Amino acid sequence: MITSPGGPRLRVESATIGYDKRVICADLSVAIPDRSFTVIVGPNACGKSTLLRGLSRLLKPSAGQVVLDGAAINSFKSKEVARRVGLLPQTSIAPDGITVAELVARGRYPYQGFGRQWTETDEQAVLRAMNQTAVADLSGRLVDELSGGQRQRVWVAMALAQHTDILLLDEPTTFLDIAHQIELMELFTDLHHAGHTLVAVLHDLNHAARYGTHLIAMKDGQVVAEGTPAQIVTAELVEEVFGLPCLVVPDPVAGTPQVVPLGRERTRQQPADNTREESRK
Repeated sequence: MITSPGGPRLRVESATIGYDKRVICADLSVAIPDRSFTVIVGPNACGKSTLLRGLSRLLKPSAGQVVLDGAAINSFKSKEVARRVGLLPQTSIAPDGITVAELVARGRYPYQGFGRQWTETDEQAVLRAMNQTAVADLSGRLVDELSGGQRQRVWVAMALAQHTDILLLDEPTTFLDIAHQIELMELFTDLHHAGHTLVAVLHDLNHAARYGTHLIAMKDGQVVAEGTPAQIVTAELVEEVFGLPCLVVPDPVAGTPQVVPLGRERTRQQPADNTREESRK
């Protein structure tokens, strides 16, 4: 595993990131703890995916820098970054007629070059990635014939075939039913326990709190809080960041914080309920 003597391997230093002239995140600084399962949370359009794209080198900061292994990430060639950081983008579309094994094999692209032949190392990396994600038995199937959950596992396998220690996941559970969401989150937990550093953008706060080891809460392009789920997921922070009145209770299975929304009707009734309780005294 690569280490960075100057701090965490992947971090953002006073970076301004956006699209063309539209700034999303200004003067942003944040570090990804090594070997963590970091989850970025926040409301829509708060800069979560923009930050992840900056971390992956898809967006270049107009000021400041993203640092990978002690050097500016933009100082590396694309293939070198891809050997260190894997990315599961928000929307992935497989070419027509491609099989699972063929798609996963594309994860070896960073190691290919002029005159380099497919090697036993490449073959083993693909097989290992398919076994890790439980898609080996689907290797001959066409990707467009698979269920949503199966396709997501195949895309994760392709990222794993890159053989990187760092894996970035942009809203990986979007459009999946609850069973496939949990299945995928359990897979990410297994990868984290195997030594990978994971960074995911998630909308589900309860998934973030149950599976993440380090949370980054964002609002209006800035980090407003970060820490463990127990430190971050409080009723006060949830209402500040999301504008959502809620209760935070222990997850009955994992013991992690669980967000229970009060909802508008419950919020309106609360003062009246309190008044009735006072009248009984």
